[in-house]
Amino acid sequence: MRITNNLATAPFARTRPIVVFSTVLGVLLLGLLGFLIYLNVANRWEARETRARIAELEAEAVSVAREQAAQDAILRDPRYSEVLEQTVFINSLLRRKGISWTRMFDDLGTVLPHNVRVLRIRPQVTASNEVYLDMDVAAEAGDSVVQMLRRMEGSPVFGPTAIHSSLAPTEGEPLYRYRISVNYSQRL
Repeated sequence: MRITNNLATAPFARTRPIVVFSTVLGVLLLGLLGFLIYLNVANRWEARETRARIAELEAEAVSVAREQAAQDAILRDPRYSEVLEQTVFINSLLRRKGISWTRMFDDLGTVLPHNVRVLRIRPQVTASNEVYLDMDVAAEAGDSVVQMLRRMEGSPVFGPTAIHSSLAPTEGEPLYRYRISVNYSQRL
């Protein structure tokens, strides 16, 4: 009778590939940890610089607000109120004068069909320096005006249109008349 006696507490196993893989994985994870620590430090440094820049800008904003308050106090002085009113009036006139009629008629020429007439045009300037046109137009057929409105709404220069009133042809006036308004993108 033969007895095999294994003196090892555990049988032989091939663990070298597992040890090599675990070592490589550990080194990679250690490198990733180092990279994450670097990113964290870089973000903290960048946040510190950003906070310093924000503090500078806030100090500058306080300084500008202080200067603005001083200027407003000067303008509220009764001695300067008449000059201020004249300045506001002149600026509003200059704003109205800043509308280029040549450019406006060139832009209208691109959207007007040949059989639509512009009878009256009055540009208006809003408080936000946007221009809208109040126009009276006439045509022999109503579909020509509808075509003009579609072209205006499809144009990058003109915005939404609105028809305020329309008049059918009469014996004295053989044309359809429309009063329309349209936003116009000419900035002042």
